Amino acid sequence: MTAPDAGRGIWDGEETRTFTGLPRDSFRILHVSTGNVCRSPITERLTRHALADRLGDPLWGGLVVESAGTWGHEGAPMEANAEAVLADFGADASGFTGRELLDEHVIMADLVLTATRDHRQQVISMGHSAGLRTFTLKEFTRLVKAIDPATLPPLEDGLVVRARALVRAAAALRGWLLAPTAEADEVFDPYGAPLTFFRSIGDEIHEALDPVVTALTGVPARM
Repeated sequence: MTAPDAGRGIWDGEETRTFTGLPRDSFRILHVSTGNVCRSPITERLTRHALADRLGDPLWGGLVVESAGTWGHEGAPMEANAEAVLADFGADASGFTGRELLDEHVIMADLVLTATRDHRQQVISMGHSAGLRTFTLKEFTRLVKAIDPATLPPLEDGLVVRARALVRAAAALRGWLLAPTAEADEVFDPYGAPLTFFRSIGDEIHEALDPVVTALTGVPARM
């Protein structure tokens, strides 16, 4: 299956969909960090890996996962330590190239998950009515954990319908369920750090993603 995209291919380089013709049967998740060579690539590929683990479907019910950087190293490879972290989780790091965050990426995204509050603010400052669909990753996790899955549309309605409802529910909770500290919503930058620090960041991201992917799919992680 091919689907047009204004940027790089999401799965295997075959997508060619333009963002002006984005069909309504897809839901795009955009992960954002600074350089798009460490945190956001790890988060992108761990999300894809978790979705595949739960759904066993390469198209994941219309869920599209990608990433970009506010100061993205356009065309750059993923950091070697980031690749090593993904290998620890059995996730695929192949075929990745860095991207600078563009207006079209924000326009296309149904959910933007950032590494830090500064990244979130940068995305929102770009406009495109992004405020209600942009969260830090850890912020979104915290909000999602407070949402009763029974209040979400049933899986029979489709993953895209469920995902959109999840974002709306999280946005409604944001002013009521605050972080215990400002740092609680941050994923710190491991760029230039040793592999041990990269692995600790990978563990943080993996832990934050698990309840999000479970809420999106209605399927818990396999033990």
